[in-house]
Parts: sequence; structure tokens; C-alpha cells
Amino acid sequence: MRPPASVPSARPPAPGPHAGSAASMPSGDRAGRDRLPSLTGLRFWAALLVVLYHLSRQAGELPGLSEAVRYGRSGVTFFFVLSGFVLAWTYDGRRVPAPLFLWRRFARIWPLLAATTALSVGAWLALGRDVSAKAVTASLLLVHAWTPDPVILRGGNPAAWSLSDEAWFYLLFPLLMALPAVRSARGRRWIAGGVCVAVVPVWLTGALIHDAGTRAWALDYLPLTRTAQFLLGVVTGLAVARGRRPPVGPWAAVALVAGWHLALVPWSRAVPDALWYSPYTASQLLAAPLFALLVATVARADLDGRPTGLGGRWATRLGQWSYAWYLIHEIVIRLWLGYAGAPAGPSGTAVVWSLVLLVSLALAAGAYHAVEHPLERWLRARGPAARGPGARGPGTGPAAEPSVPPRR
Repeated sequence: MRPPASVPSARPPAPGPHAGSAASMPSGDRAGRDRLPSLTGLRFWAALLVVLYHLSRQAGELPGLSEAVRYGRSGVTFFFVLSGFVLAWTYDGRRVPAPLFLWRRFARIWPLLAATTALSVGAWLALGRDVSAKAVTASLLLVHAWTPDPVILRGGNPAAWSLSDEAWFYLLFPLLMALPAVRSARGRRWIAGGVCVAVVPVWLTGALIHDAGTRAWALDYLPLTRTAQFLLGVVTGLAVARGRRPPVGPWAAVALVAGWHLALVPWSRAVPDALWYSPYTASQLLAAPLFALLVATVARADLDGRPTGLGGRWATRLGQWSYAWYLIHEIVIRLWLGYAGAPAGPSGTAVVWSLVLLVSLALAAGAYHAVEHPLERWLRARGPAARGPGARGPGTGPAAEPSVPPRR
């Protein structure tokens, strides 16, 4: 969302994934604060991975590309890690009351959730599908990921399940930041190491759940399962804020993430997704340490003033639109398939992919400027006020904090 940051003279917190451009932020919010624009630009690529995943699974496959993005749903894991990182970075050392923090998060994610849920319900009705009022209510209350019932889980806006997980993370965040283990360097190392090791036995528990639907819910959707990814982001954000340097640079981290996804291609050919030892769940659980490394290296590059290619004007603008894109693109795919049907052949599929990408991104841009950004400002202005020295921390400006898309 803006040019790369210069080397800071101090280490005040900086906003990340949903930060607005420097030009759009109030000067009081910008003063004396580090900026991490590359994290905003990185959000676009994670959202694109999820969009391509849904296009491949729903609108037809393109040779080569579809294999590479077959498990692009792991972009949701990236957003969960990124959310923890940015919130820890933003609120570290700030005396922000829990009600104020939670109101800011509500203002950040709920208006667009409500708008896109209404849009999704309209799409279902236009296609002649029944809509569950119970499912819509659960979505708007952000509790729909707590049940394995697919009607409740996906009955409002299917992409919005991850916001139910995010709401849970927001409730936990003030408690996590108060834990002695999280506040100490040694404790953070133990937590990070524990999470990186624990993802393997968590994935292996899939062998104990024989029903594929229940297994997918328990390991992919359930907020309790995903909490470790958010916690890893929190301790990583605090470590970088205190000067910890990642062991590799940004491009090495990108190569590790890309290599992991390419390694899933032969695995997917050998094992059907319905089996517990397929890469479907593994792609989401086991990737968390790699995503934490990627976020840390990109943030460190911004702090050092090193170019990443992710912090320019258009890169960060696309990152700003990514939350809306995440919530809108599946609706566009659904409407296209409902009215035009599945495309025929690779050329027809390529045309549909291109049209869906352009139309959904254009709608996302409009939603950001007409709904998401102005309503967040309006709600923040009417919520609880920060009081006392240091209470007005970074993230008080419009769109200065992250929200995570990610989906199914």
C-alpha cells in the first residue's frame, strides 16, 4: 500500500495486511511508526492463490496451472499466521482496552461480511436455491465454523467461514498477549518450536476420524485447530519486533513456500483427497511454519529498507482489495456456472478464469472503496474511545489492521 519503509530509528509497531497507504492514513497515525507495506502486497498473492484454487476446483482445470494451485486453499493458513503477526506487531506495548480492541476488529471485518453475505444469499436465490435462515444468522454472528453441519458452515457466504475462526482469535488475543510465555524471548522460542512440531501429530489425528466430512471440519475449519497458526503468527511478530532476524531472506522463503506447493503435485496424484493421508489437510496444517518464515522475512526486509517488489503503490492497492476479493470471488464463480454452465475445453476454461478474475477483482475494488473502508471509519468513530497515555496505538486509523479472508 505504499513505498518501502526506510530503516527505522526506533521500533514502534507497524500495521500490516490491511494497512492503508501512507497517503490515506491520518498523519497522527503515521508519525514515528514503522511501515510494513510489503505485507499488504503479499496479501494479494495469498488471496490470488485461494481464488485460483476455487477456479480450478469449480470452473474447470487448466493443464499445469491447476496442479500447482490444487491446494491453494493453504492461503487461508497464511492469512491466519499473518493476522497473528500483524496484531502482535501493532498492539505490542500499547495499552488498548479489550473492548476498544474488539470494536476495532468488528469494524474491520463485519461490514463487508454483512454486505457479501447479502450478496451471496441473493445469488443463491437467483439460482433457485433454498437459503437457511439459521445458516445466515450463524454467519453474521461469526459462529458458523463451530459446527460440522455443511449447511450452517457454508450456507451464508461459503468463503466467510474463516472469519468465524478470526473472531475466535480476536477474543483470545488480549489473553495471549498477557501470557508470561508470550512476553519472554525464551517462551516465544518454545511456543514457536512447539507449534512447528505439533502440526505433524495434529495432522496424524486424521487417521482416527473415519468420516471424511467430519475430518475435514475438525482439521480444516474448527477454530480450535487453527488457533496454533494464529499463535505462531503472534510470537513471530513479537520476535521480529524485538529485533529477531529470520535465518533466510525473502526470496529463499518464497522458494520454500513454492517448493512445498509443487511437492504436493506428485503426492496428490498418488493419494485421493478423501483419504486422511492425502495432501488436502496436510497442505494447510504443515505449511504454517513456512508461512511464518515468509511473513517474518518480508517484514524484516521492510524494516531494513530492502526492496521486495511488494510495497509499491499498485501492489499495496491490490492488497487492500484482497479481503473483499476473498469474500466476493466465489459468488462470481457460482453465478457464472449457474447461468453459463461449465466451460468446454482448455481455451474456454482460460476465458472463464480470466473473466472471473477481472470481474471479481473489479467488484472487490468497488466494495473496498464504497463499503469496507467508509463503514469501518464510520463505526470506529462511534465506538469506544482510547483513553490514557499510549492508548492510541497503531491501528487506530482506518483499515490499519488486518483481517483474514481466506475459505474452503
